[in-house]
Amino acid sequence: MYQKTVLGNGIRVVTEKIPFAHSVSTGIWVNTGSRDEKPHERGITHFIEHMLFKGTKRRSALDIAKEFDSVGGFANAFTSKEHICFHAKVLAAHLPLLTDLLTDLFLESVFDPAEIAREQSVIVQEIRMVEDTPDEFIHVLFQEEFWKQNPLGLPIYGTVETVEKAGRKEMLDFIAGRFSPSKIVISAAGNLEHQHFIDLIGPSMEKVGNANNQPERLPPNSHFFYRAQKKDLEQVHLLIGMHGTSQRDETRFASHLLNVILGSSMSSRLFQEIREKRGLAYSVYSFSHSHEDSGMTGIYAGVSPENVREVLALINEQLSKLAREHIPEAELNSAREYVKGNMYINAESNDYRMNRLAKNEFLFGDYISFEEIEKKINAVTSEDIRAWFRSVYSPEKMAVMLYGPVEEELEDPKAILHRG
Repeated sequence: MYQKTVLGNGIRVVTEKIPFAHSVSTGIWVNTGSRDEKPHERGITHFIEHMLFKGTKRRSALDIAKEFDSVGGFANAFTSKEHICFHAKVLAAHLPLLTDLLTDLFLESVFDPAEIAREQSVIVQEIRMVEDTPDEFIHVLFQEEFWKQNPLGLPIYGTVETVEKAGRKEMLDFIAGRFSPSKIVISAAGNLEHQHFIDLIGPSMEKVGNANNQPERLPPNSHFFYRAQKKDLEQVHLLIGMHGTSQRDETRFASHLLNVILGSSMSSRLFQEIREKRGLAYSVYSFSHSHEDSGMTGIYAGVSPENVREVLALINEQLSKLAREHIPEAELNSAREYVKGNMYINAESNDYRMNRLAKNEFLFGDYISFEEIEKKINAVTSEDIRAWFRSVYSPEKMAVMLYGPVEEELEDPKAILHRG
């Protein structure tokens, strides 16, 4: 059962009671992320996420870890391009401890300069680790170019330079300026009573005052390009991107189904044609990145240098077929069942439901039932998918990046991708 309360200062609290669950998952969410940072602040949201587990006025970092461990609980945090979330999960009987710990972390973290200095080193290593992982790093490079001149395209973790300059004052100023009640949602799912949860978490969270610096979130413009970046690697990593759908766009259902058919499942066209039938790549997939106001549809593959042309031609063949031909009903039905199956299997997790509650509140200000989503998935036709895809797929609306030992004589991949 879904319930919602707005605290006196405007913080929204949404819960979903699951009577048969043994646990409760809770998250404190702020609708600010890396895309909301100014140039000198790059990576500070992610840095703050790390620091909120490093000690409060009442608890040391070790105390925090011990208290969660003492009840078999789990706590973590994450930063995305649009949100920062601090979340935890415990048995339902330990909900008072969970709310006390989470609010203490969120409201009373001390940001000890010695801990900041240590964590700077950790985050710098995290940045370098990504740079040493080419199948991840190409996504960073690609997004910087695809959404250039907009912070949405920049990496969540910032740069070595900005991370090393971030200090206690900068973090406290950022929190005071951005963590406004109107941007905060607290979500909880599991075996709990809504009013009991409000009684536990409300008194502390109602102390949060209005923030004084709320920058406007600007939608990005997509840039379509071809870039080959030579790197001494074993494989060429290739990435293709085009327009996608936002998290609010009704065409997102057609987009998600197309993604399943194209390359996000083991029976998908790209996986079968490139990996299973020809053995040209170990890793090949399509993806859909959706944000509140924009999105990207893309394809990744890691291939030997001598196979780049053939893989590009096979990708072109599958993209052209999707734009040209109707999807057979059996294949579409299979994609529908894949999406719905994933949704309902995930729904057995309190964590998933807690995440879903917060995101729906940010995007729609309401609860969206699984049955409503299922109905919309079932309503998508082959023509809906083809019409959406034809609106985003063309030679002028495509970006291509190659990263690795790119052959000098390789022709423009965009030409290969638009033959016949």
